[in-house]
Amino acid sequence: MVCPRCITAVEKVLTEQNIPFQSVQLGKAIIEENLDKHKKDSLAKNLQNEGFELLDDKKTKISEQIKNTIVEFVHYQNKNMKQNLSDYLSSKFNMDYSSLSKLFSSQEKITIEKYLIKQKIERAKELLSYDEKTLNEIAYELNYSSSAYLSAQFKAVTGITPSKYKELKPDDRKSLDAI
Repeated sequence: MVCPRCITAVEKVLTEQNIPFQSVQLGKAIIEENLDKHKKDSLAKNLQNEGFELLDDKKTKISEQIKNTIVEFVHYQNKNMKQNLSDYLSSKFNMDYSSLSKLFSSQEKITIEKYLIKQKIERAKELLSYDEKTLNEIAYELNYSSSAYLSAQFKAVTGITPSKYKELKPDDRKSLDAI
């Protein structure tokens, strides 16, 4: 889950199934009871109908939590962008970064760093489409050392420069959960 609409959809499924829950957050729902196999299967099916997946495997859960944390880090908590991601993840998960990195890479077949870059480029696309900030301001917000570095990374990921992207105004931004 990566957006308020997703949280609402999961809350709806839990409520419809009479499963009491404490909270539903980005990528995580805290329910108040252990579910028997029948109820768990039913929940999994209903979540799947809404486009979600019930994760039982511990490594898969951690990998999804890492992805959701990176999404929060890049898209919703700009003040954290000045913090080193490896330190941020280590403190958030109470694990050393190398363990998190190995787990993530084995589950997702992409490094944490490359996933972070993809998220930053999607955020840059979003900010460029608003046309409210200069490229320098966007680079600063996304913690790039310069707008030239952001431009180079943007072109490496998208195949076009940020200025060309603004000219074209393409609607090729991906939903956060599709990245």
